[in-house]
Parts: sequence; structure tokens; C-alpha cells
Amino acid sequence: MFFKNYRTVIFICAAVVAALILLSYSLKYASGTGMVKKLVLEAAASVQIFFNIPVERTKSAWTRYIHLVGLEEDNRKLRQTVAELQAQLILYQEGRLEADRLRQLLSLQQEYQHSFLAARVIGKEQGAFSRSLWINKGSAHGLKPGMPVMVSQGVIGRITDISWHNSKVMLLIDQSSNVDALIQRTRAQGIVRGAGTRDCVMRYVSKTQDVREGDLVLTSGLSNIFPRGLLIGRVSHVGRTDFGLFLQINVVPFADFASIEEVMVVTGVPVQDLAGEKTVK
Repeated sequence: MFFKNYRTVIFICAAVVAALILLSYSLKYASGTGMVKKLVLEAAASVQIFFNIPVERTKSAWTRYIHLVGLEEDNRKLRQTVAELQAQLILYQEGRLEADRLRQLLSLQQEYQHSFLAARVIGKEQGAFSRSLWINKGSAHGLKPGMPVMVSQGVIGRITDISWHNSKVMLLIDQSSNVDALIQRTRAQGIVRGAGTRDCVMRYVSKTQDVREGDLVLTSGLSNIFPRGLLIGRVSHVGRTDFGLFLQINVVPFADFASIEEVMVVTGVPVQDLAGEKTVK
């Protein structure tokens, strides 16, 4: 039983011992290139090759392992570099978009010739009927309640509450918002009021007035809050009924209230004539 279990091991050991004996004998008694010496060397070489196979395999496996470890480290470094570059790209894109928005806001000074103060939106409030936002400028920056607030697309509301470094802006779509307005094409006047949703309504426009879908709606300047000629929106629906004295007019503001990040507060208004009105095609 013992011989059967360890037969291979015994055979290998016997071959090694025989090869060593032959090699020793050959080196001691053989000379030149005799037949015995050749046989001994052949046997010794075979034994050497036999024992070198596992050594070479182990060496090759270890080399491959080290190579794979190196590749994994290189991949980790590459992934880290890619992540850092992606983060830098996102920051670059965000900076470029912010620069574009600020460039559009600054263009308001050339379009309207008013005095403006730029501010950043720091918070938003949305109730059942109210819509407002907070900006990071207040009385310490010269702001006052009632000042109009704009974006590049047009007016969005006015300041209602103020602290030293922050202000609350009531948006046009707030149901408490009322703005004296007119239809640019016909000069028909009325009041734009917030509907509490995305749209506004224009009230107190006589049924005898010519108002059409697509007409531009601007501030009329009749109040002491909004200067004349600021863009509000466009007429989206005109309703006429058999009863009542006024048209039912829906107005879609130009501003996208959901995506406002920076605003311009109108801090000063020069003397303005009709030529100062903004036109949108």
C-alpha cells in the first residue's frame, strides 16, 4: 500500500540518485567524449529539465501576477485621473454657463439705460397662492422695498421685504402681484395679476379693445414701482363673453421662474420716452 501511494515519488528519487551516481562516476573515471559520459550527461540533463519545469512555471506565474498588479495600479491611477478631469470639466461648464447668464444680465444696462445691481438667488418660496424668492443683497447695498427685479428675458417681480443683506422678491405669478401694463401693439392698458401658476392674467381691458394672441405685454409706467417699457410676457389667450365689460386675457411671462439663479434689481430709472420700449419679434 505504501509503495502504491508513493510510487511516483520513489521513482523520481531513484532517478535522481541514479543520475547523481552516474554523473559522479563519469566525472571521476570518464574522459573525453566517451559513450558513458554522454549517457550520464543526457540523463542528468533530463533530470534538470524535469525539476526546472515547476520552477519555471512558478516563476512565470509570479511574473504574470506582478504584471497584473502593476496593470491594476495603472488602471486605478487612470480612473482617478479621469474622475478629476470630469470634475474639472463640470466646473468649467458651470462657470461658462454662469458667465453667459451674467453677460445677458449686464446687457440690460445697454437695453434699458437704467441703473442695476446684480444679485444671486439664495432661496425660493412656493405656497398655495404665493410665489417668491430671496436674493443676497439688501439695504446695506442700497436696495429698498418696491424696487423692480429683472432677468434678461424681462421683469420677474419686485422687492417686498428687506434686511441688511437679503431681500424677498414677490414674483409676477404670485396672486398678490399687480403690475400696470399695456398691449404694445394697440396701447390698451390694464393690470397684470399673478395666477399662482406659470401664467398671469391681464384685467380691466375693455371689450372694445383690439387684443390678439401673441401681442406683447409691457409695463405701462403708470405706477411708481415699475418703469415703462419693461417686458412682461405675451398674450396666450383672449376670451370674450356676452356679459361683463372686460376681456379675459391670459399672459405667459417671458421669464422662466423655475430656473432663475441671478437677477438684476432696478435701482434707478432715467427719464424715458417711447423709444425706450423693448420689442420682441
